[in-house]
Amino acid sequence: MSDFQRYSGVMTPPPSEDGSSTTKLCPTPPPNRRCHSDNHAQNDCPEVNNSTITPNASPPTTPFPPSPPASIKSRRDRTSSQREANRSKQFTTRLNRSASAGNTTDPLTGRRRKGFQRQTSSLPADHGLKAVEPPHEQALTKMAFAEQQKWITVQQKTFTKWLNTKVEPRKVAVKDLVVDLSDGVILIHLLECLSNESLGRYAAKPKLRVQKFENANLSLDFIKSRGIQMTNIGAEDVVDGNRKIILGLIWTLILRFTISDINLEGMTAKEGLLLWCQRKTACYDEVDVRNFTDSWNDGLAFCALLDIHRPDLIDYDTLDKSDHKGNMQLAFDIASKEIGIPDLLDVEDVAHVAKPDERSLMTYIAYWFHAFSQMEKVENAGRRVEKFVNSMQGAWEMQSNYERRMRALLQNIQEQGATWQESKFEGTYVDAKQQATDFSAYKRGKKREWVAEKSDLAALLGNIKTKMSTYRLRAYEPPPELSLPTMDQEWAKMIKLEMARGQLINENIRDIKNALRKSFADKANDFALALNTMQLAISGLEGDVEDQLIHIKMLNEKLPPLHQYLETIAVVDQKCEEANIEENDFTTYTYDELCYEMSLVKGSVSKKLAFLDNQVVARNMTNLTPIQLEEFESVFRHFDRDDSNSLQELEFSAALASLGLVFSEDEMHEYFMETSDGRNSVTFEQFIRFMVDVTEDQNTAEQVFQSFREVADGKPYVTEMDLRHSLVPDDVIDRLTEIVPQHKGPDLQQDRGMPQYDYISFMDKLLGGPEEGALTELPNGRTQSRSVSPTKTNGYH
Repeated sequence: MSDFQRYSGVMTPPPSEDGSSTTKLCPTPPPNRRCHSDNHAQNDCPEVNNSTITPNASPPTTPFPPSPPASIKSRRDRTSSQREANRSKQFTTRLNRSASAGNTTDPLTGRRRKGFQRQTSSLPADHGLKAVEPPHEQALTKMAFAEQQKWITVQQKTFTKWLNTKVEPRKVAVKDLVVDLSDGVILIHLLECLSNESLGRYAAKPKLRVQKFENANLSLDFIKSRGIQMTNIGAEDVVDGNRKIILGLIWTLILRFTISDINLEGMTAKEGLLLWCQRKTACYDEVDVRNFTDSWNDGLAFCALLDIHRPDLIDYDTLDKSDHKGNMQLAFDIASKEIGIPDLLDVEDVAHVAKPDERSLMTYIAYWFHAFSQMEKVENAGRRVEKFVNSMQGAWEMQSNYERRMRALLQNIQEQGATWQESKFEGTYVDAKQQATDFSAYKRGKKREWVAEKSDLAALLGNIKTKMSTYRLRAYEPPPELSLPTMDQEWAKMIKLEMARGQLINENIRDIKNALRKSFADKANDFALALNTMQLAISGLEGDVEDQLIHIKMLNEKLPPLHQYLETIAVVDQKCEEANIEENDFTTYTYDELCYEMSLVKGSVSKKLAFLDNQVVARNMTNLTPIQLEEFESVFRHFDRDDSNSLQELEFSAALASLGLVFSEDEMHEYFMETSDGRNSVTFEQFIRFMVDVTEDQNTAEQVFQSFREVADGKPYVTEMDLRHSLVPDDVIDRLTEIVPQHKGPDLQQDRGMPQYDYISFMDKLLGGPEEGALTELPNGRTQSRSVSPTKTNGYH
């Protein structure tokens, strides 16, 4: 038990300060004090139960006469005197008992005393403080009394400030707590402000004592009605200004209306307030809050509470920890100006005070608790609002997102429908196909995206409604123009337009395809008819060669217009291919067939023309037999690969080789240039003339001699084997072996033993005359008109 509890009397904090027991309004005796009579308990120990007492308990009422008799006052004076005497007596007894116990601890100083004994049995029972005490004990008694008076003064000042803060809205103020509460008016104002209730009618300006009693009784009855039971306290204590009773009453109100609502983890009000202070200052090394007395006299605990809650108002680290008054004054000023905590305490009431008044500090610190708790409540409320806004932000964003996306989707659908209605066809398959391609791309692209978006929007709206239902808020309904039914209506319209659009494109493509089929068929049929007519005209040519040549030239002149018309058909066929037209019921012809037939007609005309030209040439070549002419013409046509009725140099050489005429490369080139008159090709007429010159059978000396020479392979004689290798008939060989003389000159080794015939002397004798004798001087038997000397010549039979 603290010194404050031992010596404060009525100001000793009762057990109810922890919120769990009865509040004592009477002077508190020392621990070994006992009440010896019921009368003392009734008159000196009025009790006020806190809010934990059952509110329905019926507190005893004390009737007061209109004017209290004088005997009451004298009895109260006697009771007060007796109480003071008993207190002094018990205090002296405790001191004597402590002194008689050898090595015991001084209850005031805490020091161990040895061998001090004092006999007190001879002292009268009511001796009290009148007894003569040792000097040091007298000093302790005086110090305790002075300390008690100081605490009472601090309490009265603190409680007065507390009361003024409560009744400030009523525009009244208390200067002397004992005097100003004596009429009960201020007390009524205080209770009405604390409870926010009206106490009913009362004497606002009491003049009579009975009116003051009525006001005091009204206040006390109201206190009892709030569940606070009080005993041995009456209106006379208020009216007569009993300082200790009034301070106890105010402390009871402070406990009930300021401190008792502090409840942490199921603790009592005092324990909860202390725990709150300890938790808030736990991180400050210089602060150690253990109680509501000396833990606060350096001011650092107040500064720590400011720093932990409002670090923007104070810089704790820069404080001078040794400046107790300065730190406390700074904390009090900031709390008053910035936080709004009333100045219930002065710095001098706490700083450098060994044990400041506990009740005053609890009252003041309770204001700090409520201020910062309210601040925390506001912050919590702000955080709750922030959390709500953050939570709702998602719903609001979802709503905004839904409306924005729904508006965009509806706009896209409407614009697409308007585009389809305004589109036109150019009448070409390319345009129709492009529109069909765009339509297909829309169905594969945009439409699928819109279908997905439509489904997502429906799900999003459902999520929004679920979210709003989770927060128990009014269900979200989008604007009518953005609702799902509106979307369904617009979607149905778009589907109808889409179906009509597809049908229109298909019909247009079918019409264009049919038109292309008919166009191609008409042109193809006309072209085929023209080709058939020309083919019949070619095959029907008869009569004179010159007349046929005239008609065939006329037909040849008709070929270029037909070729141009075929190009027109090619354009139509290309369009049909672009339209993927694979069948045509209007014609049996295709473009490839027409081209093939056109090539046949051109070839027929060209061949017929060349044939007639060759016939004219052949008719003029009288030295050739029809068989030779036919053979030469056949060879010429065979090597005329491009049907140009002419032979290039290679073609000319190949044609001669096929006829058995083989020359060296130089000789062939000379023959070609001579025959073509220096041009790059040989015509049929030039080819026939060349063959006539080479092969025409005129039995001239040089031809016969050249023939024997070729058969003999250049030897001056010929053998029977040489004749047989040259495919000379047997009867001709037999005839020649009979008439041709034997050779009598040098021979080859492989021919020795074989009959050798001298064809040179034979030709000289057979032909006779000096001119024929010159055969031996001719190298190849050709006339002198051709100056070419081939390295190897072959006769043609």
